[in-house]
Amino acid sequence: MRILGASVLVMESICVGFALLLAMKEASTSELIIGSTISLLLFLSAGLLKRRSGWIIASLLQVAMAGYSLVVPAFAIIALIFIVLWGCAIYFGRKGEAIRAELVAKRDAQ
Repeated sequence: MRILGASVLVMESICVGFALLLAMKEASTSELIIGSTISLLLFLSAGLLKRRSGWIIASLLQVAMAGYSLVVPAFAIIALIFIVLWGCAIYFGRKGEAIRAELVAKRDAQ
């Protein structure tokens, strides 16, 4: 679950960085700083996924990332795709961990 979630967060961070390049000509300095902060926090939150609080922080950053599409409207579709990927990372990550726990339990029982 952590690997899947971390990969989504790192790719989001890179895409927000590209959105900053699009916003550079028309956005104000404060909007660029906010976008840079979101990108940095997305990247750093990938390391926090060991704890439940890391998942909560990363989920809140999904909202911030989607909100940045107000600055760069073309980013809205990308943000929507990444929100779906984040949900899939949580859903399939939990399923994968359950299967792994079941296999370990069977192996230990033998």
